[in-house]
Amino acid sequence: MTSSSFAALGLAEPLLRALAGEGYATPTPIQAKAIPHLLAGRDLLGLAQTGTGKTAGFALPMLQRLAERRVPRVPRNPRALVLTPTRELAVQVGDSFAAYGRNLPLRRAVIFGGVGQKPQVDALARGVDILVATPGRLLDLLGQRALRLDHVEIFVLDEADRMLDMGFVRDVKKVVALLPKQRQSMFFSATMPDEIGTLAASILADPVRVEAARISAPAERIEQRVMFVNQADKRRLLEKLLEDRELARVLVFTRTKHGANRLADQLERAGHSVAAIHGNKSQGARQQALERFRNGKARVLVATDIAARGIDIDGVTHVVNFELPNEPESYVHRIGRTARAGASGIAFSFCSADETGHLRGIEKLTQRRLAVVEDHPFRAVPGHSPAPHREPRQHRQGAASRRRAGAPGRRQPERRAAPL
Repeated sequence: MTSSSFAALGLAEPLLRALAGEGYATPTPIQAKAIPHLLAGRDLLGLAQTGTGKTAGFALPMLQRLAERRVPRVPRNPRALVLTPTRELAVQVGDSFAAYGRNLPLRRAVIFGGVGQKPQVDALARGVDILVATPGRLLDLLGQRALRLDHVEIFVLDEADRMLDMGFVRDVKKVVALLPKQRQSMFFSATMPDEIGTLAASILADPVRVEAARISAPAERIEQRVMFVNQADKRRLLEKLLEDRELARVLVFTRTKHGANRLADQLERAGHSVAAIHGNKSQGARQQALERFRNGKARVLVATDIAARGIDIDGVTHVVNFELPNEPESYVHRIGRTARAGASGIAFSFCSADETGHLRGIEKLTQRRLAVVEDHPFRAVPGHSPAPHREPRQHRQGAASRRRAGAPGRRQPERRAAPL
């Protein structure tokens, strides 16, 4: 089902007025597909990535259904629960409910860890209609009896695949076990691995399935370049790029948490103002890093893919893929952090010999060849393995002696970085 207007989807006038105030005139495909089913009370399985408009797709019908059936608020008992994997996403979803529900007499709260809980407990005690929460803090407050889920009429699990990646699936199951059996449930995930499919089946009852088209095309305003470089030279290449002050606000992506920390430390020692964000950081530390990057105190933010989805940072001039992502879709999400709000941006991708397969996957998904930067000082031949690392000075003589004796030096096995 598709529609050219929000009014045709059956949304109430207060919501239409709020949407007009936000400048939204036409529903996205997933909104057009999902909203009528959700207004009818159906459970829904949504396959949708960030950037497809899925938040409005579930928030608008939730607001309408809750407003239509007005009941007195019960302290510590929300009527609707949205579970998100990260604090950043929880805050954004809460802001969306505030924007779309501005003309409705509904109260909301957002709870997450990494900050003091008293304001959150006080908000729950006053009674809320909609609660947006991360799993850890939600379970903490449930354990303290500051919160109950007996009155939940609508439940949303957002970005379920990230819940799996971040180790939250067990917590999600604990929360679901506390929900009323009679409820409307919505389940959103960008991907559907077997464990996520099993989880969806345990939560949803006779769901309608809606799917948004995969995001495959980066914004036209992003200039995309690839730089072939040996793995050992990547940091020096990044420092060379940072000599150009046109790189004013730079988001650098690594594949692993360990790699993000190590690169941030190295750049800081080289005199750059740097912050880092990844899944091992506390919520407070992540928020502090983002704020330093937003206000210009940190010129460079080094991040894993946790920052590529759902975080809006205006004014990012450049994105650097220090390591190419395993999933081509992650490339689109990463570079989409620049060229926002009508601006233009540049994305550099460092590609070593063992990453050429990832590069081919990206070019196949985006259906375009990345422009190759030929004239940089650390250029490597595409597809050729780099020369082995030089041994530390104190060991070189021994290696040379072995070669003179006819015994080649043993190559050390490659060490794999810790997984995300």
